[in-house]
Amino acid sequence: MSPPNGHANGSSTGHRDPREAALPVVLLGTGTASQFTPEQIGQSVAQLEVPFDPGVIEWRVTNASKQNGSLRGQVVPYADQRAYTDRLNALFTPAGWTRKYTVHTSANFQRSKDQSITAKVFVTCDLTIFGLGSHAATGEEWTDSDNAGTSAEAQSFKRAAACFGLGRYLYYYRGTWVDLDDKKRPRNTPELAAWATPEGWLQGLRPQQATDRDSLQSGGTAKHTSRSHGQQNDNDQGERLQLARQIEAMAEPLGRGLYRGLLKAVARAWKPGDVKEVAVLEKLLTHMQAADRGLHRLEVALETTGSEALAAILSSLSLKSLDQVDSLETLHKIVLAIEAKAGIVSQH
Repeated sequence: MSPPNGHANGSSTGHRDPREAALPVVLLGTGTASQFTPEQIGQSVAQLEVPFDPGVIEWRVTNASKQNGSLRGQVVPYADQRAYTDRLNALFTPAGWTRKYTVHTSANFQRSKDQSITAKVFVTCDLTIFGLGSHAATGEEWTDSDNAGTSAEAQSFKRAAACFGLGRYLYYYRGTWVDLDDKKRPRNTPELAAWATPEGWLQGLRPQQATDRDSLQSGGTAKHTSRSHGQQNDNDQGERLQLARQIEAMAEPLGRGLYRGLLKAVARAWKPGDVKEVAVLEKLLTHMQAADRGLHRLEVALETTGSEALAAILSSLSLKSLDQVDSLETLHKIVLAIEAKAGIVSQH
């Protein structure tokens, strides 16, 4: 049977994400990828990589334990097959892609709870997006599961789609610990990280590499962990210092306006050393790295447009210079405007 699930924002309708309709349809025809320019292929892949709308995200319990008399579980976000097919249909139309399944069973067996012998079913999905290429992936499930075939099919399809970038961002989640009810369902679902939303992703936010601390957040425990409270505090202090140094190093490349603006908006602090929470420092560093990438994109585009185009865009935003830019949102508007003038197809 499928694991217990929870829905982001309290519910999931299971219908097509309305935001998908706003995505531009990419008509690639039925030829091979060699018929299209690298820019066209890059644009399509970038659109596939954009996270799903939070409204279609659900949460699966992957681990549960009793903590101080309360039942808690580790949950990870996922989207069902409909979210994947909706994105593919929105970008390429139903005629622009196809999939083929191959089903077979393994020679490996296990003894189930009722002592019967059960095998494992394997489903391979060959996913083709005309003009981009094909990827194949396999899903698996024990045959004593009520939905073995359906589960393995969905798993193979989503894994194949991830090879194109669709849904790949979900693999960065290591799990968040939450309270469970008596049926092992999440009482409350976590809030998605900013980089896991379409808005945050399009602003340039990206996930940091997961750490052991991520798997311990919200009161979780790990079997391999045996550190004392004092050792944990020492490690947290070391991590804070390391993050603070990385953030301070961003001051020069970002400039005073962006650096101070992000410190104030994200951390509500004057300097990184004033921030005590590791999670806040990580979020701040992620925003600053996104800003640094934005400035690099701006620099590349300006080589084509010249500084006059930038001056006009800044004036339209009531800004006299880049030094007055103090947020990712404003920087993002400027970058997109300059790239449009330079004829650069944005991939973020």
